[in-house]
Amino acid sequence: MYMLALESARKCLWIANPYFIPSGAFIELLDRACRRGVEIKLMVAGKHNDTWWARENSVRLYGSLLGAGVEVYEFEPAMLHHKTMIVDGLWATIGTTNFDNRSFALSNETNVCLVDRGVVHQLERIFNHDLTRCKQIDRASWRRRKLRFKVQEMVAALIEDQV
Repeated sequence: MYMLALESARKCLWIANPYFIPSGAFIELLDRACRRGVEIKLMVAGKHNDTWWARENSVRLYGSLLGAGVEVYEFEPAMLHHKTMIVDGLWATIGTTNFDNRSFALSNETNVCLVDRGVVHQLERIFNHDLTRCKQIDRASWRRRKLRFKVQEMVAALIEDQV
Protein backbone atom coordinates (compact mmCIF):
# COMPACT_ATOMS: atom_id res chain seq x y z
CA MET A 1 0.00 0.00 0.00
CA TYR A 2 2.78 2.45 0.92
CA MET A 3 4.79 1.63 -2.22
CA LEU A 4 1.72 2.06 -4.40
CA ALA A 5 0.93 5.41 -2.76
CA LEU A 6 4.47 6.69 -3.36
CA GLU A 7 4.43 5.49 -6.95
CA SER A 8 0.98 7.00 -7.58
CA ALA A 9 1.63 10.49 -6.21
CA ARG A 10 1.61 13.19 -8.87
CA LYS A 11 1.38 16.49 -6.95
CA CYS A 12 2.06 16.12 -3.25
CA LEU A 13 2.88 13.48 -0.69
CA TRP A 14 2.74 14.39 2.99
CA ILE A 15 3.93 11.87 5.55
CA ALA A 16 3.82 12.13 9.34
CA ASN A 17 5.53 9.23 11.09
CA PRO A 18 7.59 9.07 14.28
CA TYR A 19 9.80 6.16 13.25
CA PHE A 20 10.81 6.92 9.68
CA ILE A 21 13.50 4.45 8.62
CA PRO A 22 12.78 3.69 4.97
CA SER A 23 14.60 0.94 3.11
CA GLY A 24 16.71 1.72 0.06
CA ALA A 25 13.75 0.76 -2.13
CA PHE A 26 11.52 3.34 -0.42
CA ILE A 27 14.21 6.02 -0.66
CA GLU A 28 14.40 5.30 -4.39
CA LEU A 29 10.60 5.65 -4.68
CA LEU A 30 10.74 8.98 -2.86
CA ASP A 31 13.58 10.11 -5.11
CA ARG A 32 11.62 9.16 -8.23
CA ALA A 33 8.55 10.97 -6.94
CA CYS A 34 10.61 14.14 -6.38
CA ARG A 35 12.01 13.86 -9.91
CA ARG A 36 8.39 13.65 -11.18
CA GLY A 37 7.78 16.99 -9.47
CA VAL A 38 5.92 15.67 -6.43
CA GLU A 39 6.19 17.90 -3.38
CA ILE A 40 7.15 15.63 -0.48
CA LYS A 41 6.89 16.83 3.10
CA LEU A 42 8.03 14.48 5.83
CA MET A 43 7.22 15.18 9.47
CA VAL A 44 9.04 13.06 12.04
CA ALA A 45 9.55 13.00 15.78
CA GLY A 46 12.29 15.40 16.80
CA LYS A 47 14.33 15.38 19.98
CA HIS A 48 11.30 14.17 21.95
CA ASN A 49 11.47 10.57 20.84
CA ASP A 50 10.91 7.48 22.95
CA THR A 51 13.27 5.31 20.91
CA TRP A 52 16.88 6.51 20.64
CA TRP A 53 17.79 3.85 18.07
CA ALA A 54 14.92 4.78 15.78
CA ARG A 55 15.70 8.48 16.00
CA GLU A 56 19.38 7.98 15.16
CA ASN A 57 18.56 5.72 12.23
CA SER A 58 16.08 8.25 10.92
CA VAL A 59 18.49 11.19 11.20
CA ARG A 60 21.18 9.12 9.49
CA LEU A 61 18.97 8.93 6.38
CA TYR A 62 18.16 12.65 6.18
CA GLY A 63 21.03 13.24 3.75
CA SER A 64 19.60 10.86 1.14
CA LEU A 65 16.10 12.24 1.61
CA LEU A 66 17.14 15.89 1.47
CA GLY A 67 19.36 15.18 -1.52
CA ALA A 68 16.37 13.72 -3.34
CA GLY A 69 14.31 16.83 -2.62
CA VAL A 70 12.23 15.65 0.34
CA GLU A 71 11.41 18.42 2.82
CA VAL A 72 12.15 17.11 6.33
CA TYR A 73 10.52 18.60 9.44
CA GLU A 74 11.06 17.60 13.06
CA PHE A 75 8.13 18.08 15.42
CA GLU A 76 9.42 20.05 18.41
CA PRO A 77 6.92 20.46 21.25
CA ALA A 78 6.42 16.81 22.21
CA MET A 79 6.63 13.26 20.88
CA LEU A 80 4.97 13.05 17.47
CA HIS A 81 3.30 9.66 17.32
CA HIS A 82 0.61 9.81 14.65
CA LYS A 83 1.08 7.91 11.42
CA THR A 84 -0.60 9.51 8.44
CA MET A 85 0.08 9.84 4.75
CA ILE A 86 -1.77 12.09 2.31
CA VAL A 87 -1.43 11.72 -1.45
CA ASP A 88 -2.42 14.51 -3.85
CA GLY A 89 -5.11 15.79 -1.50
CA LEU A 90 -7.31 12.89 -2.59
CA TRP A 91 -6.25 9.80 -0.66
CA ALA A 92 -4.99 9.22 2.87
CA THR A 93 -4.06 6.50 5.29
CA ILE A 94 -4.13 6.61 9.08
CA GLY A 95 -3.03 3.80 11.32
CA THR A 96 -0.43 2.12 13.43
CA THR A 97 2.17 1.42 10.74
CA ASN A 98 5.59 2.89 11.36
CA PHE A 99 7.57 3.65 8.21
CA ASP A 100 10.26 1.04 8.79
CA ASN A 101 11.13 -2.52 7.80
CA ARG A 102 9.99 -3.97 11.12
CA SER A 103 6.45 -2.61 10.76
CA PHE A 104 6.22 -3.60 7.12
CA ALA A 105 7.54 -7.14 7.59
CA LEU A 106 7.03 -8.31 11.18
CA SER A 107 4.59 -6.27 13.23
CA ASN A 108 0.84 -6.61 13.16
CA GLU A 109 -0.23 -3.15 12.02
CA THR A 110 -3.59 -1.75 11.06
CA ASN A 111 -4.28 1.17 8.75
CA VAL A 112 -7.40 2.69 7.28
CA CYS A 113 -7.14 3.97 3.73
CA LEU A 114 -9.71 6.45 2.50
CA VAL A 115 -10.82 8.46 -0.46
CA ASP A 116 -12.92 11.18 1.10
CA ARG A 117 -12.10 14.78 0.18
CA GLY A 118 -13.61 16.12 3.41
CA VAL A 119 -11.55 13.90 5.69
CA VAL A 120 -8.42 14.30 3.55
CA HIS A 121 -8.84 18.10 3.67
CA GLN A 122 -9.15 17.96 7.46
CA LEU A 123 -5.97 15.84 7.65
CA GLU A 124 -4.21 18.42 5.47
CA ARG A 125 -5.25 21.21 7.85
CA ILE A 126 -3.93 19.22 10.82
CA PHE A 127 -0.67 18.50 8.99
CA ASN A 128 -0.22 22.18 8.11
CA HIS A 129 -0.96 23.23 11.70
CA ASP A 130 1.58 20.71 12.99
CA LEU A 131 4.17 22.05 10.52
CA THR A 132 4.03 25.39 12.34
CA ARG A 133 5.39 23.54 15.38
CA CYS A 134 8.27 21.92 13.50
CA LYS A 135 11.84 22.79 12.71
CA GLN A 136 12.74 22.29 9.06
CA ILE A 137 15.99 20.42 8.50
CA ASP A 138 18.19 21.69 5.70
CA ARG A 139 20.94 19.72 4.01
CA ALA A 140 23.75 22.14 4.91
CA SER A 141 23.06 22.03 8.66
CA TRP A 142 22.53 18.26 8.54
CA ARG A 143 25.99 17.89 6.97
CA ARG A 144 27.52 20.12 9.67
CA ARG A 145 26.23 18.07 12.60
CA LYS A 146 28.87 17.13 15.13
CA LEU A 147 31.03 14.02 14.76
CA ARG A 148 29.56 12.51 17.92
CA PHE A 149 26.10 12.53 16.30
CA LYS A 150 27.45 10.86 13.18
CA VAL A 151 29.07 8.15 15.33
CA GLN A 152 25.79 7.60 17.22
CA GLU A 153 23.99 7.19 13.90
CA MET A 154 26.56 4.62 12.71
CA VAL A 155 26.13 2.65 15.94
CA ALA A 156 22.34 2.77 15.57
CA ALA A 157 22.67 1.53 11.97
CA LEU A 158 24.07 -1.75 13.30
CA ILE A 159 20.61 -2.70 14.56
CA GLU A 160 18.48 -0.82 12.01
CA ASP A 161 16.36 -3.88 11.20
CA GLN A 162 15.57 -4.47 14.88
CA VAL A 163 14.14 -1.00 15.49
